Amino acid sequence: MTKQTHSFQAEVAQLLHLVTHSLYSNQEIFLRELVSNASDACDKLRFEAINDGGLYENDPELKVQVTFDKDAKTLTITDNGIGMSTQEAIDHLGTIAKSGTKDFVSKLSGDQKADSQLIGQFGVGFYSGFIVADKITVESRRAGMQASEGVRWISGGSGDFEVESIERPTRGTSVILHLRDDALEYASAWKLKSIIGKYSDHISLPIQMEKEEWKEGENDQPGSMVKTGEWETVNKANAIWSRPKKDVTTEEYDAFYQHISHDYAAPLAHTHNRVEGSTEYTQLLYIPSKAPHDLWNRDKKGGLKLYVKRVFIMDDAEALLPTYLRFVKGVVDSADLPLNVSRELLQESRDVKAIREGCTKRVLSMLEDLASNNETNEGKFTTFYGEFGAVLKEGLGEDHTNKERLLKLVRFASTSSDTVNVSLADYKARMKEGQEAIYYITADTLAAAKNSPQLEVFKKKGIEVLLMTDRVDEWALNFVQEFDGTPLQSVAKGAVDLGKLQDESEKKAAEEAAETFKPLLAKLKEALKDKAEDVRITTRLVDSPACLVSQDHGMSTQLARMLKQAGQPAPDTKPVLEVNAEHALVKKLEGSVHFHDLAHILFDQALLAEGGLPEDPAAYVKRVNALLA
Repeated sequence: MTKQTHSFQAEVAQLLHLVTHSLYSNQEIFLRELVSNASDACDKLRFEAINDGGLYENDPELKVQVTFDKDAKTLTITDNGIGMSTQEAIDHLGTIAKSGTKDFVSKLSGDQKADSQLIGQFGVGFYSGFIVADKITVESRRAGMQASEGVRWISGGSGDFEVESIERPTRGTSVILHLRDDALEYASAWKLKSIIGKYSDHISLPIQMEKEEWKEGENDQPGSMVKTGEWETVNKANAIWSRPKKDVTTEEYDAFYQHISHDYAAPLAHTHNRVEGSTEYTQLLYIPSKAPHDLWNRDKKGGLKLYVKRVFIMDDAEALLPTYLRFVKGVVDSADLPLNVSRELLQESRDVKAIREGCTKRVLSMLEDLASNNETNEGKFTTFYGEFGAVLKEGLGEDHTNKERLLKLVRFASTSSDTVNVSLADYKARMKEGQEAIYYITADTLAAAKNSPQLEVFKKKGIEVLLMTDRVDEWALNFVQEFDGTPLQSVAKGAVDLGKLQDESEKKAAEEAAETFKPLLAKLKEALKDKAEDVRITTRLVDSPACLVSQDHGMSTQLARMLKQAGQPAPDTKPVLEVNAEHALVKKLEGSVHFHDLAHILFDQALLAEGGLPEDPAAYVKRVNALLA
């Protein structure tokens, strides 16, 4: 194949510029990323060779080699892993963050620290080479292909790249960085060894560099370090999870997390355990400090790295954790699973079920520890909950076994606290004497929840109400009836019953009002028969004329709205209109010549107050204008 020039995917040139400059303050991470990629390529070969031993091509010792040439101003990272075909080189190296280029560009802020963390979430590790290089050459050949089927990929990081066929006797990939003049410090054995020691010590493959020894100068020339031609391993090259906990430092744990997650921030917490019994395995699990950009992408594969007896099997072993813990990163190394384990087997295996249960319990224990020590460990649980709280709530409907543990972990805002830090246990401890339920309200936003007319009587009596504003809340609460023996009650469902908290005089006044207003209620019900299931007098309102509530066991109007927005069918249920007999507008209804219009305005305003929209906004505006004229 003759040399071909291809254009980068749209926006990649702009993105390369941003990557280069955003990460400039932390230049050395480029080496971590490229060594990590090389290690992954070796892992992939090891996995494919389980079924095809010929891929090793008489070179079974997998390794990564780092070399430099001061005179040529180059730094080369070579692996003997799976390698790439010509088409793979075009596809993988000509595309950045296939799923999120636009999203990525939009999120870059100019804040170097924040952006460097963001870059880690978008899988753009290879391109970090342009931080120190003005040109990158990649030479590769896929394992199992002919020597003549090698490929050379060259780019200066601008708008295009070149591809040509080359002769390459060895499989694997060499990434050659042509160093800029201001990055020549990386053509130094001491510098490279210190970076590898810092970021890549944990990698289970040997990372090799050429040995150097001191040679005295001749003829009054200064001495220098010269290469001996021998290779030495410069990392520990044993799997971090196989080492005893006491021998692993926090820095090493953090570095390993950054290696497997491509995240630039340290994790919030980790757990490292060897599990023995009927199923033997080692787990090293991490809770990230930042949610990835695709956390809510249901098609995104997530899960743990699975090894069997230290042989890499798969990257995203989804069966090892429930979906609601998809943010957890880490490694599971099993002694019991077969090496040819398939996805089908993963889903059915008894051993996998035991591993999943064990991993789930460990993660929940980590979160419980963060929650109980939130004050002493710099609010780490608050950080976690801000990023992943909504995902955690999915477990209330998915994981019946651990529902009670999850209920203790979930947090909400309330009428006593705008911040999302109120646990159900906190709420229960503050309940008023005689209060028989945990009251909550769901809404689209915190402002809508706080200002809902349905809260008026609760505010008047000083009763705390939980404000639930995550989209998942409505769905999750279908699976929760009580907490620690106390029922949960939506303030927007059914008639309000404050039990012992309501005075007898209030009850009597409400009954009398309902009797007095019977004719009016009947008239309202007739006028609103297409919109409302029922119309009744309520004691829950203080300042507002009306509000909408759902039937005791019916679907809330908010959930119905959410289903419709998502394109899902929602049952055609009508809400109940509750009116405040003490309000001037309600009193004005009786005998008004505009009764029909006022009735509809009353209903539509109650709908607007809870975040909904009238079915016919134009008709609503017309009615209001007619009354204002």
